[in-house]
Amino acid sequence: MKRSNKVIIIIAIFFLVIAGVIVARTMIGAHFAKKFGKRPPPGIIVTEVVQKEFSEKIQSFGTAISKKTETFRIQKNELVSDLELEEYVNKGDLIVKLKSSNIVAPFSGILGYRGITEDILGSDSSIIITLDDSSIIYSDIKIPETFAPEIEKGLAIEASFSGYKDKIYTGKVDAVSSRINADTRSLLTRIKINNEDFEIIPGSLLEVTVNYNKRNSLSIPDTSVMVEGEKAYVYKVSKDNIANKVEIKIGIRQEGKIEVLSGLSIGDIIVAEGLKKVYPRSKIKPIKN
Repeated sequence: MKRSNKVIIIIAIFFLVIAGVIVARTMIGAHFAKKFGKRPPPGIIVTEVVQKEFSEKIQSFGTAISKKTETFRIQKNELVSDLELEEYVNKGDLIVKLKSSNIVAPFSGILGYRGITEDILGSDSSIIITLDDSSIIYSDIKIPETFAPEIEKGLAIEASFSGYKDKIYTGKVDAVSSRINADTRSLLTRIKINNEDFEIIPGSLLEVTVNYNKRNSLSIPDTSVMVEGEKAYVYKVSKDNIANKVEIKIGIRQEGKIEVLSGLSIGDIIVAEGLKKVYPRSKIKPIKN
């Protein structure tokens, strides 16, 4: 055999081996792609679009005021015995027995001293005590004039104070001033809170929220919304578990929920959490929240 023919045969065998390796790798790759390429859809937490009450809010501060308060100045030389006050008295109960006359509670309430030192209590010859009916608490708050058209008697309010940081007290707007204060540019508004447990102490600083413009709107979790520029989107899940990207119009955010003005209907199923695992028209495994 000629040398040139041997070279040709060797080259042909070499390329046949290369081709065989390529074909084998392709077939093996296709086999494993077929076997492992079909990954199950990811489990994603979904939720149903529901209705919820939303309202606008105005924040303000005010000082707690008792429903009724009375002050008594007692001359020490009139005392029959050492002064020992009951913490709570009912209307008609004896407060202090004096030589000339007795002091009787004009209404039910909590007794206390004006202060704790002699100069505040009165003088060397007198003592000042107080009676407070704080079963109802009032507070005068200032509302910026821009909100004046929204404020009216009967609006619901929420209040809190540092004594019970995690507790919310409910009440209502009891009265509204007829004019704007020209110096503060605010509308004086009185609120009323039931305080039957006497937890709110007169003189406390109250943080007050006035709720107005209440309405029932569609509600979704704030974790379900994607904001891109000035537009908002959610993934709406179809009956065959396909996630479709839908544009929505949103309103206010309140307690972890977002108001939906358009783009969804009550009962729609949307992705609630795990947005990074989802892409448009992808199949998911819904996990009801």
